[in-house]
Amino acid sequence: MEKTINASIFKAYDIRGIYPQDMDEKTAYNIGRALVVHTRAKKISVGYDMRTSSPALEAGLIKGIIDQGADVVKIGLASTPLVYFSSWNLDVDAAVAITASHNPAEWSGMKFCLKNAVPIGEGSGMEEIRDLAVQGDFPESSRKGEVAENTELKNKYLDYMAGFFESGIGRKKIVIDFANAMGIPDKDVYERFPADLEMVYLYDTLDGTFPNHEANPLKTETLTALQEKVLAEKADLGIAYDGDADRVGFVDETGEVVRMDFMTALLATEVLKKNPGSLVLVDLRSSNAVKEVIQAAGGKVRLCRVGHALIKKQMREEGAVFAGELSGHYYWQENSKAEMTTLAVLVIINLLNASGKKLSELTAGLKKYYQSGEINSDVADKEAVIEKLRGKYADGKLDTLDGIRIDYPDWWFNVRPSNTEPKLRLNLEAKTEKLMAEKRDEVLAIIRN
Repeated sequence: MEKTINASIFKAYDIRGIYPQDMDEKTAYNIGRALVVHTRAKKISVGYDMRTSSPALEAGLIKGIIDQGADVVKIGLASTPLVYFSSWNLDVDAAVAITASHNPAEWSGMKFCLKNAVPIGEGSGMEEIRDLAVQGDFPESSRKGEVAENTELKNKYLDYMAGFFESGIGRKKIVIDFANAMGIPDKDVYERFPADLEMVYLYDTLDGTFPNHEANPLKTETLTALQEKVLAEKADLGIAYDGDADRVGFVDETGEVVRMDFMTALLATEVLKKNPGSLVLVDLRSSNAVKEVIQAAGGKVRLCRVGHALIKKQMREEGAVFAGELSGHYYWQENSKAEMTTLAVLVIINLLNASGKKLSELTAGLKKYYQSGEINSDVADKEAVIEKLRGKYADGKLDTLDGIRIDYPDWWFNVRPSNTEPKLRLNLEAKTEKLMAEKRDEVLAIIRN
């Protein structure tokens, strides 16, 4: 009996599954055909990460695309930001990154976009592609697509990013933990400025088994080696890329992990110098201090939902020049509203040089409030609990952008449902540590009873 495709691998923002039981070449083949049928793309660029399963999935995907009559431009081993770059620098209608991002080695996956990095996700094509792939009944194409390779794009991408570095205004020592993953090709950018940058690298050999640690800077336990190296080297800055290099974490010169929303504030302030008065989107879980800093820099701020496909869509609809997510995704109009992680790093290095300040000094003013961090709770009836919270806190200012966010003068909380699990996720912030702990426990008691 022919294997059926597991519909649960199709998530809100991408495809994720364990290879080969959830995802194999046959799955990739069907996804390729489904992508062409749904998008009507004539040409698609395809890149893949360093996972051991990625070349096989690339082969299956490409076979599906060309059997459905579309052409393929192979860009080879590529970070997800490079795939997005391909979508607006090549003559293509769509692009695919074969990656499972920061997930462990046994996982595989894919991220899609249309031309100009327009995302495909929940509500923008993912469900249709899922249904077509699972059904597996495709119209026959009158032609077979052709496959070409592009070897020039990577150099164009590296040249483009290097152009944002302000050389000759200082020298900085930087430690980068590549986690054996897809940030490694971007080493070339840093190596171009030997007079300005003294680079120290950790785990800079591509290895899809992740022999040293999970490639996920959101888990602060993965940053221990980076923190130690920053201190040992007396470095100015520590950087941690995730698995597909579309997220980045920062460690300051004292070895402290910097909150990713604080980095949104610093990056947005720099963006606003070139785009005065513009709109910046901020993940609704971010500290109020972030909004205050951006507004003080003359920017307009709006909250955005969690998830790259949703944020990119909102950026386009509302004309935002930059967006930052609490998970370390930073979205740039310089990459057609998509992530460009190394640009984030270069902007921070430029800021350190231009200001003459250390990263700990630049973030000190943001440490005004106290946060709970994201707390997950298993909940059978998510909607019922959210309704109960709405009733209990009806006297607060309600926002229903993503779950519920309720603001009071001295504290706020957001509770949002997981897209994939029976869980509610709580983030809460208050003006004092005592109030934060008191309100955190109060809200959690409602969620968990």
